[in-house]
Amino acid sequence: MQHVMRTLADLNRMSAGDFVASLSGIFEHSPWVPERAAPRRPFGSLDSLHGAMVAAMWAASPEEKLALLRAHPQLAGKEADAGTLTAHSTSEQDSVGLTRLSAEEKAKIVSLNAAYLEKHGFPFIIAVKLRSKSQIFEAFEARVSNPREIELTTALAEVGRIARIRLEALLQA
Repeated sequence: MQHVMRTLADLNRMSAGDFVASLSGIFEHSPWVPERAAPRRPFGSLDSLHGAMVAAMWAASPEEKLALLRAHPQLAGKEADAGTLTAHSTSEQDSVGLTRLSAEEKAKIVSLNAAYLEKHGFPFIIAVKLRSKSQIFEAFEARVSNPREIELTTALAEVGRIARIRLEALLQA
């Protein structure tokens, strides 16, 4: 069910179920995040809403955090190739040209995706709308060799940045 809203006040007035449904795409395939933030309503600002959702993410169990990370698609990966990315992910990856890679770039990102997933157990996550394609490749190459604990924290921080971008777009802040 698609919910049309224009303001934070609209979100604050919704039932808990509608609130969760309206924000279910903010954290990729993880409606439990807005579900846990819903009792903290009413929110007085976009910052307080985002803060409540990010706090719910950080307070989650290690298993839930890992599941959240694993719910994200690989950059220019099999989901993109199959056309099964969420609308948010499609827009984000397309905005920096990850849907229009050269053969060389595609081969490089396939290799990086495989190496990163094998080492860390979850896909590489980065807020692509905050970076250029070259910055994304540089970060990918730098982060693939990081220790897993560093990458867990880094990836979750990036999920929080992605959530902020998505909330701003949703609420037209």
